Amino acid sequence: MNITPGKLNKFLMLKLPSAWLCGVRVKDISNEHCIVKVKHRWINQNPFNSMYFAVQAMAAELSTGAMVIDQIKESGQKISMLVAQNKAHFTKKATGKLEFTCKDGHLIRDAIQETIRTGEGQTLWMKSIGLNEEGLVVSTFEFEWTVKLKSKKG
Repeated sequence: MNITPGKLNKFLMLKLPSAWLCGVRVKDISNEHCIVKVKHRWINQNPFNSMYFAVQAMAAELSTGAMVIDQIKESGQKISMLVAQNKAHFTKKATGKLEFTCKDGHLIRDAIQETIRTGEGQTLWMKSIGLNEEGLVVSTFEFEWTVKLKSKKG
């Protein structure tokens, strides 16, 4: 069973309702990239009439984490995932429709294979770039994901 945008958006509604209520939605996902969209609205704005940074962070994190979830599922192993660190850079006021794109899916498979092979946790940095409707960068996020084989309890 492949992860699809529809399944991920349903997951958001049930498990991450704050992201769903703020309008964060997966638009496209593959093993190599993920695109998440969000529109500036009253519910996700800051006092300066632009999108609150945390909403941008939710969309950006989802664009990276959805691919990690998908590739863990494909591995057939029980693997935990966690954001260890993140960095953000804001370059333009976030208004209108935004798309956050991560193209770092190729990094995930190696980290998962290495954690399965060694039993040791692995880390990888993934970048998500947020563009407005004009194609201008409004923010860039980097997330350090950790993946680790879950221990077998006997």
